Amino acid sequence: MTAPPTTDGGHEGRPLLFQPFTIRGVTLKNRIVVSPMGTYAAEDGRLTPFQLAHYQRMAMGGAGLVIMEQTFVTRAGRVSNGDPGLWADSQIAPMAALVGEMKRYGARTAIQISHGGRKGGQQRAHEGNGPIGERDLAAGSEPLHPMGASAVPLSDGWQVPVAMSEAQIEGVIEAYVAGARRAVLAGFDLLELHLAHGYLLQSFLSPIANHRTDRWGGSLENRMRLPLTVVRRLRATLPDSMPLFARLSVTDWMEGGWTEADSVVLARELKEAGVDLIDCSSGGNMRAGATNSNLARGPGYQVSLSDRLRREAGIPTAAVGMIRTPAHAERILREERSDLVCIGRQMLFDPFWAHHAAWEMGVERDFASWPEPYGWWLDKWARALDANGEDPLGPERFADAAE
Repeated sequence: MTAPPTTDGGHEGRPLLFQPFTIRGVTLKNRIVVSPMGTYAAEDGRLTPFQLAHYQRMAMGGAGLVIMEQTFVTRAGRVSNGDPGLWADSQIAPMAALVGEMKRYGARTAIQISHGGRKGGQQRAHEGNGPIGERDLAAGSEPLHPMGASAVPLSDGWQVPVAMSEAQIEGVIEAYVAGARRAVLAGFDLLELHLAHGYLLQSFLSPIANHRTDRWGGSLENRMRLPLTVVRRLRATLPDSMPLFARLSVTDWMEGGWTEADSVVLARELKEAGVDLIDCSSGGNMRAGATNSNLARGPGYQVSLSDRLRREAGIPTAAVGMIRTPAHAERILREERSDLVCIGRQMLFDPFWAHHAAWEMGVERDFASWPEPYGWWLDKWARALDANGEDPLGPERFADAAE
């Protein structure tokens, strides 16, 4: 196994949020991660100008790592018609071009690979997020036919997935391996495997979605078999220096479903199989939504999940879920409840969250780390504000100008 993650010993006194983090052969400049968030903007699996602009903007924002949205290893395995793919060699070059642009701004890059499983056949989220219907097909949407561990639909009115055969399971394993090879060729620094939110691999884990009686279902050992098989194949495929993360739904939040205790067992097995860090999310196994819409959510509501896996499984973790302020992110790290902090929708609201956090925490008092075309102007602007006794992030920015 690789050596444990480390911090740079030359940064004592600096906020942990802005200390480097090394895992395998990759060093992140800070502990801030842009969480993978679906844009549903791809066309026929290809990235679009919106996505190119979106990810470059995220890389400009100062985070140590940007994880691209879940990207599908088979065309038929997409959730929606707006999902990007890595199922063909022709998809490598556009990804490589984007990765190169992102790295220009000092961000490390990751891609989350996935198969939609029983959640396939959905509308793009911003177009309804329900099952693809006649109106969508008439407008040009391609029909998508889900498959999963068992013939258990996501909810009433949704397509019943095909219970996968042995041949289909083996084909999907090979598709994950091929997708990982393409991610390496595209130049990503690390890979994240999607084991959360009711998509294919997580659906094999959960008794809610997996009713099989063969070697892929029944006991906890059997339900873990497919995700662990994929992890071992990926670890054998990736360079030894390339980290492998896994996003995991630590609990289904549902009676009779996947539990935190199950996740502790799985996390130990994932670590042994070659996963370097677990990105701790939850929910999503029924039509409550892509994550956990039925749960009352507040700041850091999933941090306890990260804390438990980190302590009981002895594996590095990332915390995610309504972590909005730098002070909160720093406290999570200081309390050793996670090793990285993932920021999601707050990054959409403020793509420069990491730069603003550095300013707020006193790590930066100039704009040297911002994109150069911005930094020159902002430095001049900040000097003018300072001459007036104002802070760029102070309350004055919300006040009405004096007459």
